[in-house]
Order: sequence, then structure tokens, then C-alpha cells
Amino acid sequence: MFIIWLGALLTIAGVLYLVKQIIWQGPLSGPARRRPRATLEPRTGLFGLATHWPGLALIALGGILLLAGAALLEPQVP
Repeated sequence: MFIIWLGALLTIAGVLYLVKQIIWQGPLSGPARRRPRATLEPRTGLFGLATHWPGLALIALGGILLLAGAALLEPQVP
């Protein structure tokens, strides 16, 4: 049961890590420019794998632990 709780905790921590990075990145819209860009995508790699790998790794590890805990958990027959 400890493995399941640890997996859930890691999954939640990974999601919170990703949300924290996006929130603290700042506003997506910058100051007004003279010439508007053709796209609304930010110049920085806001949603890139390189910046978010720790959060994604926590989610993946949490998922693995959740699956392992479910597989190892013995069914209790009344």
C-alpha cells in the first residue's frame, strides 16, 4: 500500500511542478510591438521537453509505482 501512496504522491508532485513552471514563466503576451507576429506562440520553449523533463519524469515514475503497487497488491477475499 505504501508503493501506491508513493506513486500517487509523485504523480501529484510532477503535475504541480509542471503547473508551477508555467505559472511562474510570466504572461504569454509580451509588450505591444510595432509589427505583430504571424503566430501566438512564444519565442521561448514554454512547452518544450527540455524545460519540463523533471515534472514528466516524476509523473512517469509515479505511474510506474502505481501500476507496480496494483500488481503486487493481493486481493483480499472476505
